Amino acid sequence: MDIILVIIAALFMILGIIGSFLPVLPGPLTSWLGLLIVHLTDAIPINKSFLFITLIIAILIWVLDYIIPAIGTKRFGGTKYGMIGTTIGLIVGLLAPIPGGIIIGPFVGALIGELLNKSDSKIATRAAFGSFIGFLVSTFIKFVVAVVYLGLYIGILIDNASVIFKF
Repeated sequence: MDIILVIIAALFMILGIIGSFLPVLPGPLTSWLGLLIVHLTDAIPINKSFLFITLIIAILIWVLDYIIPAIGTKRFGGTKYGMIGTTIGLIVGLLAPIPGGIIIGPFVGALIGELLNKSDSKIATRAAFGSFIGFLVSTFIKFVVAVVYLGLYIGILIDNASVIFKF
């Protein structure tokens, strides 16, 4: 049974890395589920503080994923309208059945928000570019955390290999 749980945990780790790029899956939270599953095996003792800390980090990254594009908009000269447009565009991009909606949504949302604020098109485009940069930063952070969780998973397997893989 432990081997099955280890394999399921590995699948969650892979899904977590994929989820760093796909908006449908929350990457670090999915990877954290893999860590939880591996700790549910009989062979590996549950370290509650480790699981709690990694969960808090995963939740924090998940929340920041929605905030960072708006911060990018603001840093590139966007107004409150651009930040609101970025957030709305991100949500619409998540729900839109178009390829790249998660990338296009915040950009277009910030652009429309700034144009509604009567900003000139140059400022609006700069703010929209800021939302795109924010999206890239957010994706990179999610990817790094998912890879770190994969490293922790591999470390746990190496430390407990003799107990898990006993034949």
